[in-house]
This record gives sequence, structure tokens and C-alpha cells, in this order.
Amino acid sequence: MIQFTSILFFLYFFGNIGVVFAQQSTEGIVFDRDTKQRVGKVLLFNKSTNQKIFNNSRGEFKIDLNVGDMLIASKENYFTDTLIYQGDKVLIINMKRASIYIDPVTVVARKTPDQILTERKRDYNKAYRLADPGSLLSVSDNGAGLSIGAIYNYFSKEGKNARRLTQYFEREYQENIIDMRFSRELVRITTGLEGEALDNFLVRYRPSYDFVLRANHYQLISYIKSKYEFFKFVPYIKPLPDLSEFSISPKG
Repeated sequence: MIQFTSILFFLYFFGNIGVVFAQQSTEGIVFDRDTKQRVGKVLLFNKSTNQKIFNNSRGEFKIDLNVGDMLIASKENYFTDTLIYQGDKVLIINMKRASIYIDPVTVVARKTPDQILTERKRDYNKAYRLADPGSLLSVSDNGAGLSIGAIYNYFSKEGKNARRLTQYFEREYQENIIDMRFSRELVRITTGLEGEALDNFLVRYRPSYDFVLRANHYQLISYIKSKYEFFKFVPYIKPLPDLSEFSISPKG
């Protein structure tokens, strides 16, 4: 009987080791299917393990996958893309932009930053509740005391991850506000820049969120014109990489 039990333990132990080693950290890149440009701020969801991550601004990501796991990629203004992991070392995801085509004009459905943030709060309601546990004190007929539920939500790993996620959404909201005010079309009309030169200007002179909130339209135009005067002297200097890039990956 002891020998039979030992065999079962051996099979169970080494069988589970096989499952653990089957899972691997897989890297990948997300592209726009039509333009072939890299797409950042894409939510990647492993439906099999419930792991959620966002890729970086270069479209790159790293996520734990088992063979057979379902990976879902989603982003505003793109169709959701789903794939079953087959064990590839590198994943290439091509996302199709959700556009309404009216020949000969292309109309792309766009949502305001406030609409996007409202949808985030609706879709990730649990994360927002965990991120804001409320008062750590509770008041009852027996007097005031510590709220155990609020304390748990604040200090638990799940609560910390929820705060990282909601902080990411707040950063996303601020970036969307900047994109809306400091738009590519506005800079193009104001400066006459096109193509790579326009891309360079947009990165080098991207204003802060606080400035965009305070500035009216006239002040924003004046800002663009003043920066363009500097840009004309050194138009092709490539910007340094953003070393303060936000990450929602848990640090342990």
C-alpha cells in the first residue's frame, strides 16, 4: 500500500512539474494590419489564466502563456483580435482598425477622452473599487473601529495591482487629452510640416497635461509657432527615449 501511494505521489509531483514548465514567458509585438506601424497601449488578456497586461509604446509585450491558452488583444478604435497560443517563441499580432468607409471619404469613429475613461471605469469596476477602499475607519452602534475590508483592499496584492491599473488609466486619459488638443492636424496646419518632420516635431515639443488644461486655443497656437522657430534650426534631431515610461506590471 505504501509503495502504491509513493507511485501516485511520484506521478502527481512530476506531472505538475511538467505543467509548470509548459508555461513560458512569451514576447510579442502588435502591429496595425494596414499601416504596418507598431500599436501601443493595447490590452492583452490571457483568458485561460485571467492575466492582463498592456504593451509598451513600441508595441512590445511579454506575457506568460501555456500551449492552448486563448490570448485576446483589444484597443480603442480597433477590432478585438483573438488567437490560440501554439507555442511560438515570438507572437506577431496584426490588429485591424475599426473604421467606417464611405467612398471616397474614410471616417474613423473616435471617442472622447472622457468617454474612454467612463468605459474604463465601467469595464474595470472591480479594480476601481479595490483601488479606492474608502475610509479605514468604520462606525457602528458599538462605536468606531478599523474597517477590516478596507484595510485588506488597501494592503493586499490585488489592491496594489488595482491601483497600478487605475493609475495607468489616468495616465492614458491625460495622454488622450494632449492628443486631442495638440493634434497632428493642428500642428500640420500651423507649421506646414509633413511626414517624418511632423512626427519629429510632435514628439519633441509635446506639451504637458497641465499646460494643455490651462491653455486656450490661441495660446496653444502661439506655443506651436514659437517651438517651430526652434525646430527650423535643428529639424532632424531624434528625441531621446522616454526613460520614465509607465508600467503596470507588479513588482512583487
